Amino acid sequence: MKYVFGPVPSRRLGISLGVDLTPYKTCSFDCIYCQLGRTTDKTIERREYTPLNAIVAELGEFIESNHKIDYITLSGSGEPTLNSCLGELIEKIKTLTDIPVAVLTNSSLIPNAGVRSELSKADLIVPSLDVATQEAFERINRPCKGLRVRDIVRGLQEFRKGFSGDIWLEIMLVEGFNDNKRGLSELSNAIELAKPDRIQLNTVVRPPAEEYAKPLSVDRIHEIAEILNAEVITEFDRKTVGAYEMDKEEIISSMLKRRPCTLSDISGSLGLHKNEVLKYIEVMGGEGRVKTEFMEGKKYFRWVGNE
Repeated sequence: MKYVFGPVPSRRLGISLGVDLTPYKTCSFDCIYCQLGRTTDKTIERREYTPLNAIVAELGEFIESNHKIDYITLSGSGEPTLNSCLGELIEKIKTLTDIPVAVLTNSSLIPNAGVRSELSKADLIVPSLDVATQEAFERINRPCKGLRVRDIVRGLQEFRKGFSGDIWLEIMLVEGFNDNKRGLSELSNAIELAKPDRIQLNTVVRPPAEEYAKPLSVDRIHEIAEILNAEVITEFDRKTVGAYEMDKEEIISSMLKRRPCTLSDISGSLGLHKNEVLKYIEVMGGEGRVKTEFMEGKKYFRWVGNE
């Protein structure tokens, strides 16, 4: 399938069927920690990046296969709210199945009332808010020109007023960028305005776009969790979730045993979505079998076994 991928084991959503609403790395941000690498098409232009009818057809086919799915998750290779058919897609999904719909968004377009209206059709929204000051916003998220974090906070506040579903706010912590006392205080004030149902802390566990984007220690993450009254979602064993397939792990590992590969190398050769590949890379990396190295500006995954 071209637009639907998985199901994949998810920290937050159990067994998640992903739906890709934009071409690879079409996004309004260029986050230093992004697992998919640097943004190649940074934009805030909304249009039908992927065809609505083709997505609906693929979803219908998959749903008929009777796989166990906890959520249909609109996310993928870029920012899903850039797709102008978002609201219509959610409506069509609701006619196909009663599986809840989640949207993972970087929150960049939530100041737009039309986008808020479309998002309100979903069951669960997982918006990101890593910082609450413009200087830090530009350092860590590297947004499109003209985007202001204060507008995003106001947008989240307005969205909360009109949305009856769940909002799980995600904060990605990067050492030296958004873990200081003043920044956390500002972020805490913004969270009070947004009023999410949950606050979820993450840190850099997958190879980031920039080498200097480093994770926080487990102890520090838990300290911040107490400050923000948040939960930590970095501790997760994907192999305990039914969607983890050992045959896919073996195919990926056999490829890496032959030579170092980029994410695009693996995805293109095996016909797997990049997000799905990264789920397996994360497991093998956590077990010390795969390492990341940068060569001539490109990120490669290298097999090191259990040495």
